[in-house]
Amino acid sequence: MLSAIEISRTTKLDHIGTVAGKLGINADDIVQYGRHIAKVPLSYINDEKIKKSNLILVTAITPTKAGIGKTVTSISLSLGLNKIGKKAIVALREPSLGPCFGMKGGATGGGYAQVLPMDAINLHFTGDFHAITSANNMISALLDNHQYHYHQKPEALESIVWRRVLDVNDRSLRSVITNIGQGVKADLMETGFDITPASEIMALFCLATSLEDLEARIERVVLGYKQDKSPFTVKELGVAGAITVLLKDALMPNLVQTTENTPAFVHGGPFANIAHGCNSIIATKIALSVADYVVTEAGFGSDLGAEKFLDIKCRLSGLTPKATVLVLSTQALKLHGGVPYEETKKPDLEAMKKGIPNMERHVANLRSFGQSVIVSLNHYPFDADSEIEYIRNWCKERNVSFVVNYGFETGGEGASDLAREVVRVIEETPSAPILYVRRCRSDKNED
Repeated sequence: MLSAIEISRTTKLDHIGTVAGKLGINADDIVQYGRHIAKVPLSYINDEKIKKSNLILVTAITPTKAGIGKTVTSISLSLGLNKIGKKAIVALREPSLGPCFGMKGGATGGGYAQVLPMDAINLHFTGDFHAITSANNMISALLDNHQYHYHQKPEALESIVWRRVLDVNDRSLRSVITNIGQGVKADLMETGFDITPASEIMALFCLATSLEDLEARIERVVLGYKQDKSPFTVKELGVAGAITVLLKDALMPNLVQTTENTPAFVHGGPFANIAHGCNSIIATKIALSVADYVVTEAGFGSDLGAEKFLDIKCRLSGLTPKATVLVLSTQALKLHGGVPYEETKKPDLEAMKKGIPNMERHVANLRSFGQSVIVSLNHYPFDADSEIEYIRNWCKERNVSFVVNYGFETGGEGASDLAREVVRVIEETPSAPILYVRRCRSDKNED
C-alpha cells in the first residue's frame, strides 16, 4: 500500500469550482485560494435545510500513543455515504503547526481517507490561524499601550490575564518578561505565549454564528482587572470592531476535497483540553445546508470532546447529532489492557479483553447523553480475526451496533458497511433530546 503522502500526491484533484458545484454552491460566490481551495460565504447558511439534514458525530475511546483513527473514520464515513448514494460531506478542524511538526504529525486523515491538498491544509492553508494569531496579539499590543499611557494612574489595570499566542510549540516563549528597556512608564511584566489553538479568540471564533456575533463575543473577553477588582474587557479597550475586521475573511469556512473528490469543510481548530475541540459552528451549518449527511468529529475521547460537543457546541448552535460513531482499534484496547506499545501489533486476545472496560465506559457515557451509538473498529492488517469477533460478540450481547471500517485501506468502498449502518440507525432510531449528565461524588457532604 502507498504511503499517505504518496496517495495524496497521486490523487488527481478536481477544480474547487467543480467541487463547490457538487453542493449547489455557485463558483462565482466562492473565494478561491488557487485551484483546489476556496472559502464559502456565510450567505449559504439555510436554517430550513439544516432542519432536514443529518448530523453525525465521530468520537473515540480514550486516546493512546498508537492513535485511534478518528479523523480517518470521519473522512471515510463521508466517502462511504457518498459511495452508497447519499449526499454527504465531512466537516473537520484545521491542523495546528505545533502538533504537525511535533509528535502527532498531520491531521488530514490517512491512507485512502484523506482531505486534500494535504500538505497545504497541514501548513499555512488559507491563513486562518495567522489571522487569529494576529487578532490575539493585536489585543496584547493595544492593552500594553493602554497600560503605558495610564502608567500609575487610576485607569491603569492592577493585573493582566491576557497572554500572547503563536502557532508553534516554542518552549522558551511559554514564560517571558516584557517591557524591558521601555523606561519608567512601563513596568516589567511576566507573561507568555500559548499556542494559537489554545487561545480564547480561537474558541469564540468557532462558536460564533455571524460576524456580528463574533464582535459581540470579542467585546466580552476579559483582559485583566482594574484597581477596584472589576473586570476590564475588550469592549472597554474600544477595539472589538477593529479586531473583528482582522477575522472577517477567516470566518468564511474553507472548502477542499477528499481522496475521492467529494467535498469537505476544514475550518477552525480549538484544542479540546482547554476549549471545546470542534470545528466552527458556521462550517457545520453551511455543510448541513448543502448536504443531506454531515460527518464531524470532536477531539480526544468521548468523555472530553464528545461531552463538550454536546454540552457546548450543540447547546449554542441548536444542532443535535442523529447518531454517534465511537472509534476504537485493537491496538488501543491492548494498550488499555496493559500491553507495552511495542507488543500491541501482536495477537493477544486476553490483553485486549482487559482493555474492553474502557470501550464499555465510553459506550455508557454516550448513551447517558441519549445518543444512538455505533462502534466502529478502525481496521489494521495485523488485527486478528479472534479479536475482531470478540468485540463483535461483546457489542451484540449489549445491543450495540458494531462495524469494521476498512476506509484507511480502500476508501469509500471499505467504509460502505459503516455508512449503511449509520443510515439504518438514523432512520430506525427516533431522535432524542441531548441530556445533561450530572456527575456526583460519593462523598455524602458533597452536593
